[in-house]
Formats: sequence, structure tokens, C-alpha cells
Amino acid sequence: MNTKILMTSSALFLAFIGILLSFLPNEMVEYLNVEPNIITTLFLKIMSALYLGFGILNWMAKGTLIGGIYNRPIAIGNLMHFGVGAIALVKIASKIQSHSEIVISLTAVYVIFAILFVYVFRTNPTKTQK
Repeated sequence: MNTKILMTSSALFLAFIGILLSFLPNEMVEYLNVEPNIITTLFLKIMSALYLGFGILNWMAKGTLIGGIYNRPIAIGNLMHFGVGAIALVKIASKIQSHSEIVISLTAVYVIFAILFVYVFRTNPTKTQK
């Protein structure tokens, strides 16, 4: 599997969410009908930093071999993020009543990335010929 496509797409996805949370935290709070206060905004900005950090990590690692023993911390970190996120989203997807389209879309993306990172983690990489 060419991990460059996986790492690039996950980096762009994570950066997109990070930028949204960083620059539009008040709008996100309002859209999601959450009580706006300083703690909510602070948590969204901290989450933004996490998403942007993971996004830049994936972007910078996109050209390296990933899988098996190569860059194992990057593979397992992504697997944990997307795997745990997918489990949490799947548990909530059937129960949520408002903004279900957002939760179902995020669930699909997280499940796909989790499956792909399981595959990367479990297989040895092959170097592509240029």
C-alpha cells in the first residue's frame, strides 16, 4: 500500500478540522447549540491544537516508509486516534438526534481511516520504484 496517499489525506482531514476549530470556535459552538462560555471555547481551541499537531505530523511523515517496524509510533498514534474516535462515534451515531449528518459523516471517515491504519500497522511496507 502506498502510504503517501493515506498520510496526505489524513493530514488534510485533520488540518481542516483543526483550522475550523481554531478560527471558528464561537461559530461552531453556536451551530452545535452548545452553551457558549470561556471553557467551551478553550476546549475547542485545545482540540484545534491537537488536530493541527496530528495533521502536521502526518504531512511531514508522508514521504517515509510506514508500517511494520518502520515509523511504528506514527502508525500506532494514528491508529489509536482514528480507532478510538471511530468507536466513540459508532456508539453515538445511532442515538444522536440533532446534527446526525455531521456525526454519520465523521463516523464514516473515522472508520475508513481506522481500517486503513490497522492495515498499515499490520503489514510491512514496500518501497515503490521511481
